[in-house]
Amino acid sequence: MSIRTRAFRLLALLAACALLALSAGFAWSVVDDFVSREIVPTGVSVSGHDLSGLTREQAREVIANTVVAPYFEPVLLSFNDREFEFDPELSLAIDADAMLETAFGPKTSTTVAERSYRRLTGEPVPVEIAPELSVEGASLESWIDEIAAKVDAPSVDATVTLINDEVVIQKSAVGYETDREATLEALTAALLAGTKQVTLPVTEIEPSMAEDELGTWIRVDLSERHAYLYHGAEIYKDYGIAIGTPGHSTPRGAYEITLKRYMPTWRNPGSAWAADMPDSIGPGVSNPLGTRAINISASGIRFHGTTQDWSIGRAASHGCMRMHRWDVEDLYEEVEVGNKVFIVS
Repeated sequence: MSIRTRAFRLLALLAACALLALSAGFAWSVVDDFVSREIVPTGVSVSGHDLSGLTREQAREVIANTVVAPYFEPVLLSFNDREFEFDPELSLAIDADAMLETAFGPKTSTTVAERSYRRLTGEPVPVEIAPELSVEGASLESWIDEIAAKVDAPSVDATVTLINDEVVIQKSAVGYETDREATLEALTAALLAGTKQVTLPVTEIEPSMAEDELGTWIRVDLSERHAYLYHGAEIYKDYGIAIGTPGHSTPRGAYEITLKRYMPTWRNPGSAWAADMPDSIGPGVSNPLGTRAINISASGIRFHGTTQDWSIGRAASHGCMRMHRWDVEDLYEEVEVGNKVFIVS
């Protein structure tokens, strides 16, 4: 046998061995790839949780417990000192199966050789899986409507009124109106991000009349025999008064100032008690009205001065409210025609 023939046979033998080795290697790769088909490749994670080397069922469990479950914890919607709990199951959907299939994506998007190489070298597949989320808007809007019904309230104007012989001051209050569109956007964003605290977007409605806009008004307390001057909802001054005698009682009710009289002239009302008095008495020391008179809308009734200072604090008048000269002069400067007067017992 020639040297040339021997060389040819040796080469053939080497080639056959190489082919056999390649065939064996390929067969091993195929078998290994088949065996690892249900194992998550190295480097795959979902929401920061590593799934490398997990079986399909293990990966499904991790996704369910560490990714899906937190999204379905209640969301707290807060307004002032109130909180409303929203259950994400009402409108949130998470496709865990799609996330799981994405975890095995590198198995189907690469060749057997590439997969075998990564397994042999331990080279990771850098895949970060984002949660597959969707929000159903109709049910969320319905829930927002329920919350708005509990939160929304009209503003309240400050008022002062007489109710059952009692002066009632209604304090002003800010109203609230839920911004439904902004609430829908905020809750949707929270559900998709896994946020658990949301502040309810609310528009404040200011009242058109606040307490300090109630102006000046008077409360007369007959039992105390005092007149209280208010600015807004606060007492500014108070004055001692004389009120009507039992036969000529000062009327209770809600009235207003109709006329302010400086150095008034007294005119005889034609009553029995004034039968022996002149038709009128001009300004001066003998004038029963003193230096000032403040008429109210109750017929024949007014605040006025007196020279009978001893009567202040007593039931001594014919229905009017007598005051010390200096007090009625002070009150005269404080009030205007149209100011309310409430007389209570």
